Amino acid sequence: MKQFSNKYIFIFSAVMVIAVAALLSMAATLLQPAQERNLEIEKKKNMLESINVQVTKENTEELYDKYIKEGFVLNSKGEPVAGVDAFTVVLKNEQKKPPEEQYLPVFRAVPDDGEKVTIFPVEGKGLWGPIYGYVSLKSDMNTIYGTNFDHKGETPGLGAEINTTAFESQFLGKKLFDNDKFVSVQVIKGGAPEGDIHGVDAISGGTITSKGLQKMIFDCMEKYNSYLLKNRI
Repeated sequence: MKQFSNKYIFIFSAVMVIAVAALLSMAATLLQPAQERNLEIEKKKNMLESINVQVTKENTEELYDKYIKEGFVLNSKGEPVAGVDAFTVVLKNEQKKPPEEQYLPVFRAVPDDGEKVTIFPVEGKGLWGPIYGYVSLKSDMNTIYGTNFDHKGETPGLGAEINTTAFESQFLGKKLFDNDKFVSVQVIKGGAPEGDIHGVDAISGGTITSKGLQKMIFDCMEKYNSYLLKNRI
């Protein structure tokens, strides 16, 4: 049997590596528009779910255009920033900047009940990775109208429960302010006391994710404090 030289094996391996890399690169380039489109639809879907709109992938675009009325960006002082598309702002990237340089996206919506709702994106850390979502407020800029939370890798049946209706629905009607002091919402291990307008039940067995979500809401919503106080009614 003819023995292949080391040189031949090296050249063959190099050609195969280059060919595979080229194919993978081509596939990634071809798939990128579809992936970006899916991310856009998912973002719109999550935003709609934060205002309690039942939505599917198929009707997301239609319902987004129906309910989401505008988007804009604020600076750290709660002032509008011109020339920046709120939908394209990536909160994770903004959080890497100094606070005074961050763009803060805001969206306004009007659901079927006529309530003028303002939607704020939030992003933080769970037990195993990023957690994120949207918090929507009623026109008083204090009462939570709805929420939508999601995650990258929280434990099924434990931390992953932040993405369930049972958990998210607890936030409806909760308050962010105590008079004019921003206190946010506490996610309480063992359960929130009955009638607590600032507290919800933590996830059983998901304490770290629960506390991460509490911190996420506080840290992200506090950045909007100036805007919220200016626009409270």
